[in-house]
Amino acid sequence: MSREYSDQEVFRREARAQIDQAGFEPYGYSWDVTHHSSDILSSFDESKHQPIDGVAKEPFQVSVAGRIMSMRIMGKAAFFHLQDQAGRIQVYITRDDLPEGYYNSIFKKLVDIGDVVGLEGYIFRTRVGEISVHVTRFEILSKALRPFPIEKEQDGKVFNEITDKEYRYRQRYVDLVVHPEVRHTFQQRARMITTMRTFLDTRGYIEVETPVLQPIYGGAAARPFTTHHNALDMKLFLRIADELYLKRLIVGGFDGVYEISKDFRNEGLSRFHNPEFTMMELYVAYKDYNWMMDLVEELVETIAIALHGKTDLKIGENTISFKRPWKRIPLFEAVLEKTGADLSGKSRDELAAIATKLGLHVDTTMGSGKIIDEVFGEFVEPHMIQPTFITDYPVELSPLAKRHRTKEGLVERFEAICNGKELCNAFSELNDPDDQRARFEDQVALGLRGDSEAMQLDEDYLRALEYGMPPTAGLGIGIDRLAMLMTNSRSIRDVILFPLLRPEVEEEAEAELDG
Repeated sequence: MSREYSDQEVFRREARAQIDQAGFEPYGYSWDVTHHSSDILSSFDESKHQPIDGVAKEPFQVSVAGRIMSMRIMGKAAFFHLQDQAGRIQVYITRDDLPEGYYNSIFKKLVDIGDVVGLEGYIFRTRVGEISVHVTRFEILSKALRPFPIEKEQDGKVFNEITDKEYRYRQRYVDLVVHPEVRHTFQQRARMITTMRTFLDTRGYIEVETPVLQPIYGGAAARPFTTHHNALDMKLFLRIADELYLKRLIVGGFDGVYEISKDFRNEGLSRFHNPEFTMMELYVAYKDYNWMMDLVEELVETIAIALHGKTDLKIGENTISFKRPWKRIPLFEAVLEKTGADLSGKSRDELAAIATKLGLHVDTTMGSGKIIDEVFGEFVEPHMIQPTFITDYPVELSPLAKRHRTKEGLVERFEAICNGKELCNAFSELNDPDDQRARFEDQVALGLRGDSEAMQLDEDYLRALEYGMPPTAGLGIGIDRLAMLMTNSRSIRDVILFPLLRPEVEEEAEAELDG
């Protein structure tokens, strides 16, 4: 179905047709880029490259490509700013440096802000001191048929008209063009993942891939997305975690495996939650959760230094130090410190009474572990700003973790909390197949009572454990949460290129109703 064009779009489409009619291709095939804007700005040497009376000692010849972001035409010459992935550089173009008639008939009339162009030329510094490209060859590579937001200047600063977050998330391609700081956020995210991968690779751990489509979901307490395989006529689930498959590989003889992957949980959206998210999970044989805490400290400290050159970062209103060592405190001690309530050794009914007294709603579907988790999440977690390991969780809350070697009723598990949110989760992994079966059966019972996040019983995983899994330390780090910290981003949507959003039709309908 065709749509109605704005006046600007009509003008640009007419310009495209005229470019075509003049014998020029409005959508090029390639361009040989020799330099990016940042390379030029950092490499320009006035003593060698600046032309004097039109001649330079060593002419700085370049071939660049990018998008026109601003334009100022002055009769026979024009200035514009070209933006590539590295930044911006000023461009100077004149009538006499282009083929006869091209400047007046094509450039001045048919080239717009937003067009992608390629150009060749030499570098010089203008009279006002700005390093620029003097064009000797110019070519349109992609005619922009929609106008980009207009840039304005106020108090000496350039800004654009996009301020609506929903617009920016939905049209990320526009957001990336007009907000260079957004591109920088995702460049930092990529660098963070590269640093993490290098950290793990140099220690000899093997990166692997496990199934996204699974006949039985597991490895976390979450509701799955479901789908159907037509050829096999079977129900499948999008994975909620990689854990059970990765531990099968430890059974198979690998001493250390990890995966950086997409996981999917059928849950609500918030500033800290997106149904599709990225996890790094690591499993190392013959290690325990104490060893894993040391590794996490070193990994996150390494990432902070790689991205920022330091371990103390300004995040929101807080200065957070990722320098080792981090504070370590058992879960029950943290709750007691913040609420005055002692949850250790309490029955389910006693825990429900304490939670209710604290002002939380408790229903019949909630087991002991769920109640403890709610108390911790409400009264403790939001107040933990500096990176802290919360250790030694109750068995009911950790169906995949090994029982604590000295503390009855607890498991060897930790979560790293930072800036009020969970950053990672780790265990000394449960490798007793009979204990694991009993835990799975408890989860099944919780599911029958109405807990939609209870785990399923995975017979094949139990069979793998029966062949013998070495003592193992396991870790899961939320890549998106870590990226929020490392880029000082307020929302998880700010570090996911294409976050899940409501359909535009629904949003438009709601806006009409509101109006």
